[in-house]
Amino acid sequence: MSGPAVKMLLADVDGTLVTKDKILTDKAIQAVHKLHDAGVIFAITSGRPPRGMAMLIEPLDLKTPIAAFNGGLLVHRDMSVIEQRVLPEDLVVPVTDMMSSFKLDVWLYSGADWYVPKPDGPHVAREAWTVKFEPKIMKDGVKGLTSSVAKLVGVSDDTDAVDRATSAVHDKFGDHVTAATSQPYYLDVTHPLANKGEVAKYLAKRYDLKPEDIATIGDMPNDVLMFAHSGLSIAMGQSSSEVKRAARRVTTSNDDEGFANAVERFILRDTSS
Repeated sequence: MSGPAVKMLLADVDGTLVTKDKILTDKAIQAVHKLHDAGVIFAITSGRPPRGMAMLIEPLDLKTPIAAFNGGLLVHRDMSVIEQRVLPEDLVVPVTDMMSSFKLDVWLYSGADWYVPKPDGPHVAREAWTVKFEPKIMKDGVKGLTSSVAKLVGVSDDTDAVDRATSAVHDKFGDHVTAATSQPYYLDVTHPLANKGEVAKYLAKRYDLKPEDIATIGDMPNDVLMFAHSGLSIAMGQSSSEVKRAARRVTTSNDDEGFANAVERFILRDTSS
């Protein structure tokens, strides 16, 4: 064959493209460059803010729109905005109140800014290290910050509470927001069209591709939303059984070069024939 059947690979970042320690391995970088060489378009989507993916642009030579906040904000590689989808202003406080009722800390992302209730809250230091910038501290909760909110995140190490909050937000506000876990301890709430399924559809339209031309790879329930809009869906080895069942293929874990292995085994295999 002249090349792989897949024309685009859309990848999640945390838990997929990078290791548990948020490292982009040499093998992952090489795999993306092999995709470029084979003529396969490569794109990324993440719950991270745009600035939190800036460090990936040069090593991966990204040319495609970067889908931050699970598609709530689409930017060019120079960080200029292509399209933004924000939460309905009147829902920011009630959604926050509901997440708080499950004892979740609530983070807020607006424009280039990230707000947290307290600097020593769960996962704040880790997230700051991951995205390479510091949060601002909310003075009076989310009140006064309700316009142009790209994402709310409920944070707790009580993963059962995160699951219950996810169901509650989805049940009450699901017609007006997307609510899904991006990590076991993160509940992401975004605009209803800010989800990874919409990212896959947006990229298909932009590059004139059919779903069967697209491969997707991820590890969390919010990645299942993009699996449905691709011909080849790949779950990471550490994914839950629910995510694995939703995918057509399963690779190794993100700490065992699962991304690079998936590219070699499931996407570039056609180039050797």
